[in-house]
Formats: sequence, C-alpha cells, structure tokens
Amino acid sequence: MQPKDTSILPGQRLRARGAGSNDMGRFEATQKVAYDDGWDIPEDQHLVRTEVRLENPRSAITYNTSPDLPFDRSINPYRGCEHGCIYCFARPSHAFLNLSPGLDFETKLIARPGIGKVLDQELRAKSYKLATIAIGTNTDPYQPCEADHLVMHEILLVLAAFRHPFAITTKGTLIERDIALLAPLAAQGLLRVGISVTTLDPTLSRRMEPR
Repeated sequence: MQPKDTSILPGQRLRARGAGSNDMGRFEATQKVAYDDGWDIPEDQHLVRTEVRLENPRSAITYNTSPDLPFDRSINPYRGCEHGCIYCFARPSHAFLNLSPGLDFETKLIARPGIGKVLDQELRAKSYKLATIAIGTNTDPYQPCEADHLVMHEILLVLAAFRHPFAITTKGTLIERDIALLAPLAAQGLLRVGISVTTLDPTLSRRMEPR
C-alpha cells in the first residue's frame, strides 16, 4: 500500500495543521516538490490524519553540555508533535529521521513505549548522578497521542518511584489526567510544571497552534 501523498502546493494550507510546507529532509538524496500545472481540478481540502509509529528505545535520558540551557539532561517520550505549532524550534529534528520538518513533523510521529523500563535501568546505574530531568524540551509529552500510548505516564511512574526531581513543559490539557501523581511530587519540591499560553486571541491561536 502506497503512503498517501501529503505534498503541499505553494500557498496551500491544510485544515487543522500548522505547517505550510512538507519539504523533504535536508539529508535526503533526492527531493520531491509539489507543482501546480493548472490541469488538476481542485479537490475539497482533506484532513491529514496523524500516523504514530513505535520505536524500541535504547536509551531514555539525553544529555547535553550546552552553556545556554539550564539543564543537562532531558527525556522526550515522542518524536514529532501533533500540536503543530508553526513557530516550533524542534521541527528540524525530524530531518534526522528522513522526514520533513514541515507537515511530517506534526503528522508522522514516533512513540517510545517501554521507555519506563529503560529509564529505571539508567537511574539504578552506579555511575548515575542525580540532577533535575527536563521533560518536554523537544516535543510535548502531553500531546494528543499520549491519551492512547501512555508513554509519559510510564516515565512518570518511574520518576515517582525514585522520588527523582524533574520539570515538565507542556501546553496539553491531558496533564490533568496525572494530577493525582503530580501533586504530591510538587508538594515535596520534586516537580515544576510550565504551561505555555501563547495568546488569548482564539483566532490567532488557531493559526499558530491549530491543535
């Protein structure tokens, strides 16, 4: 079965999606560009459905040595983000997966089930040194697909069991599902949550953050 073509013509916008392009990844050997030759009859604008693939994680914690970041380690339960915010700085990371930073970033996601077990092993390692873990630095841990895949919930259960300090950045309302777990950790000073609100203008919000 051939994958559905999600090429976007110049100036075209897809319903409920933020990206205005779906250029191939910069590391691809060939490039495909949509071109309107004027012969096609315009079709009704269709909704592009989200695809979620599963990845068997080999590691859970990603480390960095950047002097510009206030943390040296992070966890991302997903690759790509269904929120589809047009300003997202993480879009170029999809090119390393041979996918487009445009529409692919918000429609072709990768979930990492089993990451909780990997995280448990990493935290038990004798060489591990305690420091706050940032979650949601590249993609939102509480994006819509979390409702089905529960990868963030996996991570949360492990961190709670270890009483490990961590911070969450999200704009997803799904975080309310885990309040019973999060509230006691916050009360103990083990958790901080940052909720982003870009604008109070609903029209502008739909354009910048379509999901």
